[in-house]
Amino acid sequence: KKRGGGLWVGERREKSVVVLMEEREAKRQKMSSKKIGTHDGTFHCDEALACYLLTKYVDEYQDAEVVRTRDQKILNELDIVVDVGAEYDPARHRYDHHQRSFTGTFDDTHKTKLSSAGLVYKHFGRDIVSKILEEKNPKIIDKVYLTVYDYFMEAIDGIDNGINQYTTDIAPNYKVGTDLSSRVAMLNPTWNEPSDDKTVRNRFDQAMQLTGGEFTSAVLREKNVYLPARAIVETAINNALSQNKNNEVVIMHQYAPWADHLETIEKELNVAGQFKFVLFADQKGDSWRIQAIRLKSGSFENRLALPEQWRGIRDEELDKVTGLSGCVFVHASGFIGGAKSKETVIKMAELSLQMRDNANNNNQNSTQ
Repeated sequence: KKRGGGLWVGERREKSVVVLMEEREAKRQKMSSKKIGTHDGTFHCDEALACYLLTKYVDEYQDAEVVRTRDQKILNELDIVVDVGAEYDPARHRYDHHQRSFTGTFDDTHKTKLSSAGLVYKHFGRDIVSKILEEKNPKIIDKVYLTVYDYFMEAIDGIDNGINQYTTDIAPNYKVGTDLSSRVAMLNPTWNEPSDDKTVRNRFDQAMQLTGGEFTSAVLREKNVYLPARAIVETAINNALSQNKNNEVVIMHQYAPWADHLETIEKELNVAGQFKFVLFADQKGDSWRIQAIRLKSGSFENRLALPEQWRGIRDEELDKVTGLSGCVFVHASGFIGGAKSKETVIKMAELSLQMRDNANNNNQNSTQ
């Protein structure tokens, strides 16, 4: 039957099928004609991520076909090859790291040998970060690019190259099997599962999505969490220096993760190691904290701990020892303390610095 004087139902159905086929063909033609090569067989986190980054975020290879093979004749014909081929030649887009001659790292400040993921990130990473963030500011792009390598990509490089996180001969107390590289490894078919080409390829595609999704989340987290926190810390440091260029106390009127940012910003401002304490309101907003700044990243040693005679004491007893009002606690190690008001933690910082100076003067006098 006709509807409203239009096409017969069968004709309309046939036309819709034709339109759908034309749309699919147009989409297929729009897809990249480029081909990316990587090895077949057991797959790993690094090449799965490398392929994802290229096909998702690099314009030249977006939607490119990924060819998994070790046949050198086939690899020679492909536009870009990662993690196979025993060749590193960026001019020809060959990004393998297995050959003995390869010792490349991310830059002069890093010691970890690159994997194929690190190589792709090193050469294409800034553009990838720019696209994910929809950001053109080179300073922001560079900060995120470097931070994502340090906190996400370098671990993949290290694990793939068999580099221990720590230099030690001591056996670990426990095993870690939940990192990204381990989860990708578990996507490979086990010995008692089908391992035909189609099954392995489907698993590899899953690995690409897994690694790519976590990478994208890591980059977006830098934009949404890391950069706003850095701005707060940078403002607090600049305020401290504007009051006194020799100031040793940073007051943060809005809480944000600050430890890593503070060390970085100090270096940028040529005041590395100057600050001793950071003061901030706790996240509930009903009290304040004073925290000693660590001597270096990853260390439990502080530049200046809170005075020993305050440690492990609370409330009224702490008020008596300090001579202040409104103290709440000082941790037994002296790395952090609390009070009911900003004014009290400021006084705790001032007293700590004064007691240090007095002790230094007494030591100097005793040696003269």
